[in-house]
Amino acid sequence: MHPQVEKIVNLPMKQKMAGLLVVIVALGATYYFLLQKPKDVELKTLQGKLDKIRAEIGETRKLANNLPKFRAEFEGLKKDLDSALTELPNSKEIPTLLTSITSAGKSVGLDFLAFRPKPEVPKEFYAEVPVDIVVSGPFLGIANFFVAVGNLPRIVNISNVSFSDIRNDRGRNVVKVTCQATTFRFMDKSEIKDPKDDKKKK
Repeated sequence: MHPQVEKIVNLPMKQKMAGLLVVIVALGATYYFLLQKPKDVELKTLQGKLDKIRAEIGETRKLANNLPKFRAEFEGLKKDLDSALTELPNSKEIPTLLTSITSAGKSVGLDFLAFRPKPEVPKEFYAEVPVDIVVSGPFLGIANFFVAVGNLPRIVNISNVSFSDIRNDRGRNVVKVTCQATTFRFMDKSEIKDPKDDKKKK
């Protein structure tokens, strides 16, 4: 028998038990730090990922459940946009719109003394199209003209209204009215100025 082994065998029982306990503790510590602890860390990491995935699944389910509502809202916004597009003409329709304004005036007995389109005023995504107008006619005709312009399918604002040269013409009161009619049109992408271009120039 090996001397070291024989020495251990001949030890008192208490020392043998203490030695065995030390060995068991050492093995347990080795197992924990080399095998169990890395597994615990990995398990904790995986649990965190699992919780995150579960949360994402919950959010996805909420979105899926609300999908019909979102679709309805989208369709509503699309209709609103289509409606807005019908009220703002493009550049090709402007001449027709201006003709509609003059037709509205002539149909109620007004004489056009001036009809001067002015330069467009570009905004963010649309342009204002102002026109200086001078008309002459009876008070009722003027009122009907403003109503007719307001009823046009396109947006037309009347501003800067002034009355002058009020006179009696063959038994009816006639007045000269100076005003500005402003309509609006969507601008093409090529017409919209990019703010970055202004910064580059500076």
